[in-house]
Amino acid sequence: MVTATAGPPALDILRAQSDIDLLLTDVVLPGGMNGRQIVEAVEEIRPDLKVLYTSGYSENAIIHHGRLDRDVNFLGKPYRRTELAAKVREVLDT
Repeated sequence: MVTATAGPPALDILRAQSDIDLLLTDVVLPGGMNGRQIVEAVEEIRPDLKVLYTSGYSENAIIHHGRLDRDVNFLGKPYRRTELAAKVREVLDT
């Protein structure tokens, strides 16, 4: 697992490391980029990268306020490690 504290460092990591298979990002982030903006930037450099969004806001609230599209992979907080593991497996298998 590799972590980044904000969007720009995450993009730097993804440019440098081609062995990352999944990006897990919160929808709302500090540092000038939100999760959707990070994913849009990632699509330019790694269009094959799988993405899983998470948020403390409900999926319904996130989608209805235009922050995410309906067909994205999403896991609402709080979640257990087993739920995260199952969702990660599901996303990687699609």
